[in-house]
Amino acid sequence: MSTSASATMLIAGDLAPIRKFAPLMASAPLSVYGDLLPLLQDSALNIVNLECALSGTQSVVKSGTVFRGSPEHLPSLAPFQVVTLANNHVFDYGEEGFADTCELLSAQGIKYLGAGKNRRQAEEPLRLDFAGEKIALLNFCEGEDCTAAGRSSPGVFGWSPQRACQLIRSLRQEGRQVFVIVHCGLEYIPFPPPYVQNAFRRLARAGAAAVIGHHPHVPQGIEYYHGVPLVYSLGNFAFYQETKLYYRKIGYLLRVTLGKDRRWQFEPLPYSIEDDGLHRLTGACLEAFPALLQRLSAPLPKNNAQAWHGFLKYYGLAGFQEEVGRIMAVLSEDPGKGLAMFRNRLLTKQHSEHWTAFFNRGINRQLSDAPDWAWQLNQEYFTKHV
Repeated sequence: MSTSASATMLIAGDLAPIRKFAPLMASAPLSVYGDLLPLLQDSALNIVNLECALSGTQSVVKSGTVFRGSPEHLPSLAPFQVVTLANNHVFDYGEEGFADTCELLSAQGIKYLGAGKNRRQAEEPLRLDFAGEKIALLNFCEGEDCTAAGRSSPGVFGWSPQRACQLIRSLRQEGRQVFVIVHCGLEYIPFPPPYVQNAFRRLARAGAAAVIGHHPHVPQGIEYYHGVPLVYSLGNFAFYQETKLYYRKIGYLLRVTLGKDRRWQFEPLPYSIEDDGLHRLTGACLEAFPALLQRLSAPLPKNNAQAWHGFLKYYGLAGFQEEVGRIMAVLSEDPGKGLAMFRNRLLTKQHSEHWTAFFNRGINRQLSDAPDWAWQLNQEYFTKHV
């Protein structure tokens, strides 16, 4: 490829061959991408988050649901040259499932990053040449369910913005443009919690060319911080959820173009997630998407704290009582699972930040002190149906 020509990469959110997509991704592997497939085929580099193991015989005891695909799902990854593994599901079937998954990816010629046999491997950036530009990918996540790699134990590149910043600076000294992909944040809410925004901004100050997030399973906004795009959540990708809630059924690819002028351009490409796969948005839904992205993005520079308070107001005492009641019910039937759920709330950043902020504002009688626009959009995210 000529270094004077433009080139594109596509960065996607969560992929897992589960639920209704499991048989589809086995029998007709590429059909799940629908009319997004030509975009993937025309792109020079495609990156997706593999949100499961592709093998394994024994699941772990953890807070959330366990996900597993199978080797027969490997062909569905054919459009992707790179998968990120720093997430909360790649170790759902333990070290065996993780090791088998890495072997399958390598056999397919797919590069991966974000997890490894030890901390050094998990933290290793992926260095690439892209259309004559030296780039690097960096991938880390919240080490949910104690899956962060140790000095001599396998796991993911866990939650360490400080270490990620060190690696960014080192890669910048090599003359590389660094794209950071982070799996983090509280699920299903329209705005990032303050700790996520603070971390993304810190990565930008360290020299990242862009910071891209997933894990919330819904789309969130984009903030340009000193010219660096901070994409807080792409939403689900090839990840099926048994729900009719609208915002869990849409997402967007991030198209990154290196222009002839050697400048990066960023464009969201929205789609819907249907029973038969992915479809680009059309008609009224497509026309409404820019306004939605604007609603999600506008508060980020100055009013994201108020947006966060809107979620805490929506969650409220009723939400806390429901969540604790659900955990207690599980605890009585399956103590190991229930304890894992409590441990996750205490040790994982998304939950500890959520509960701590909820406690503090509740104690100070501030839960109702949130602007209407913030409360309304949070309510919409949890109630609007397709």
